Amino acid sequence: MNESKYILVTGGAGYIGSHTVVELIDNGFIPIIIDDFSNSKEEVIQGLREITKTDIIYKKVNVCDLDKTKSVFDEFDFFGIIHFAAYKSVGDSVNRPLDYYRNNILGLINILNLAKEYNVDNIVFSSSCSVYGSPKGSRIVSEKTQLQDASSPYGNTKFFGEKVLSDFVKSMEKSKVLNLRYFNPIGAHSSSLIGELPIGVPNNLLPIVTQSGIGKISEIIVYGKDYNTPDGTCVRDYVHVVDVANAHVKGLRWLMKQNQSIEEYINIGTGKGTSVLEIIDFFEKISKIKLNWSFGPRRLGDVEEIYADTSKAFQILGWSSNKTIEQAILDAWNWELRLKNG
Repeated sequence: MNESKYILVTGGAGYIGSHTVVELIDNGFIPIIIDDFSNSKEEVIQGLREITKTDIIYKKVNVCDLDKTKSVFDEFDFFGIIHFAAYKSVGDSVNRPLDYYRNNILGLINILNLAKEYNVDNIVFSSSCSVYGSPKGSRIVSEKTQLQDASSPYGNTKFFGEKVLSDFVKSMEKSKVLNLRYFNPIGAHSSSLIGELPIGVPNNLLPIVTQSGIGKISEIIVYGKDYNTPDGTCVRDYVHVVDVANAHVKGLRWLMKQNQSIEEYINIGTGKGTSVLEIIDFFEKISKIKLNWSFGPRRLGDVEEIYADTSKAFQILGWSSNKTIEQAILDAWNWELRLKNG
């Protein structure tokens, strides 16, 4: 059995990746980050060093570059892989579908080729609730919910990624894959040293809200007011990013205990839905700042309402979310204030 504690974290300087690096170190692993910093910043590494009080090993590599990625496998004896590296904006993917298919699928294929060549058996894949598309019937989705056509090219890349991984496992004698389908990660580390760091105009709701709070964004557009939800706006399952990061470590430990080839799919969320207007209201109460917002038309690719049945995560991984949405919004606000103050 491989006794290495090295864990490859692709996209480890990104939002969820960086928080997972902290959790890995706290649990005795040695994460090796590869990231090309196309959707993150190199100063995240310094934040990780300050939080963990350890040196952070990282390589500036794009996973679509097979040769450079292979050189990292040559250098370290990996026991597991957590694969985050991917483009992730729903709206952007609608405008640039070919870029998303090339980057997200080719990067995964390269990682799997190297996992096979170097006998790395434990793989955690960063999937998404977007694989459920617009679920029919109940908006509470379990892993048994029938997958629908994804609402965006981004969602399709996660759907296809899971299919690629499934075929990969079937072709291998001992590969073990865990697909974590997380819902909407929000918040930041309580130290305010790492958090969500959108490049350019943010696409996710909470960074838009916090940037509006500091005056960086003049107006929030709420896309759609006539959805079949309590207040007419889209409803999502928002889960604290630190809880999401912890799920990856619990998932990795679970994979390590499996004695045969396996593939598993697990939802990561809170099991509760929160609307766009509720997020704005929570923020205004926490920050004591009145936001400027108005309604706009529905946005192509948006799902009306979706949140997770999280019972399987608890049954298999012993995982459940611990942090409240108010805590997530407060942590995100403190992170935004730190960015504003340099």
